[in-house]
Amino acid sequence: MLADTHDVIIIGGGPVGMALALGLRESGVSTLLLEARGLSEKNEDPRPLALSYGSRLLLQRLGIWGKISHNTPITSIHISNRGSLGRTVLTPEDAGVPALGYVVNYHDLYSSMREAMRECSLAYLTGAAVTRLETDEHPGNVYFEQDGSEKKVTARLIVLADGGHLAGQIKDITHHVHEYEQWAVVANVKAEVQQTGIAYERFTTDGPVALLPSQKDFALVWTVSSDAVKTIATLDDAAFLCRLHAHFGDRLGKFTHAGKRSSFPLSLKYATPIISQRVALIGNAAQTLHPVAGQGFNLGLRDAHELTREIITTSEQLNEIGTPAMLARYHQRRQIDSSTSRIFTDSLIKVFAHENSVFKQICGLGLSTLDCCPPLKRLVARQMIFGTRG
Repeated sequence: MLADTHDVIIIGGGPVGMALALGLRESGVSTLLLEARGLSEKNEDPRPLALSYGSRLLLQRLGIWGKISHNTPITSIHISNRGSLGRTVLTPEDAGVPALGYVVNYHDLYSSMREAMRECSLAYLTGAAVTRLETDEHPGNVYFEQDGSEKKVTARLIVLADGGHLAGQIKDITHHVHEYEQWAVVANVKAEVQQTGIAYERFTTDGPVALLPSQKDFALVWTVSSDAVKTIATLDDAAFLCRLHAHFGDRLGKFTHAGKRSSFPLSLKYATPIISQRVALIGNAAQTLHPVAGQGFNLGLRDAHELTREIITTSEQLNEIGTPAMLARYHQRRQIDSSTSRIFTDSLIKVFAHENSVFKQICGLGLSTLDCCPPLKRLVARQMIFGTRG
């Protein structure tokens, strides 16, 4: 039978929310995870996830990495700018790691984490749509609907790991939104040249196009304008592949096959602060970034990791889970990493979007300079892999 009171309630049963629950499983901290959606066994999400090597280490600690059926190592990242000659290549040697990262399927990761939740018998309710939060200096209340009835549970700490809509109920949290007026088109594609572990990030005035190694082929993340996505959505596979080839270039030869396509709008969203009375925000509830450089999900995993450490330390030493002092420490630990990642990705989009030919050459020169400066390459690579805190 479900208890009415918990130490921590996590709202949002995606991988970031599950990472927090799994991190707390042997801590003695009572945890409940609420997910609005029901469980689906179908592979309905074709999104690729570019996990940094740092995220692999976090998933290993959680006992998840060995459960993921397919992962493709990223052995180098080739960064170029269409319209200029400059480029840079990042390798594991630049960062002092065995691989820069790995490409996995979102559903594969989600299923592996859900299986781990079942094995640990963690309290995990699906079909539980949260409708209202009550938070003050006392333990917070969470109201949710499940199976046609409203229920209430109480916790010393409420963690929002959803898409961010519930944070709108917290009056002292401000949400900042910048619409890029761009969409990401995602698909698995084949090319005449098979992948060899190289991830390609090519900047264009329309936005970046990324081709990530995924098993024998590539996972495509193609940024297009709001107008162009309407046209691209109606193209048959042959026309789609022809347009992609014209946009990306000849580096991989012609593209020969495209899997199921999906698309979603791109924006920068973040909350300030990421804490309130009895509330902490992680993952997309705290920030949603442009997919350039693949920083968003990795940042969310670091949010979950840092909050896990803070909850366990607080529980063992001070027994003050959810108090202002504990939340202030979490906020301080995440502030520099989250703001640096946000500024980094946003700046990449704005800097490389210029159509001016002189500015393009300056950007190309910048990439060439980065390629010739090992200390700077190491700094950039390790920021992308481990975040600011390392």
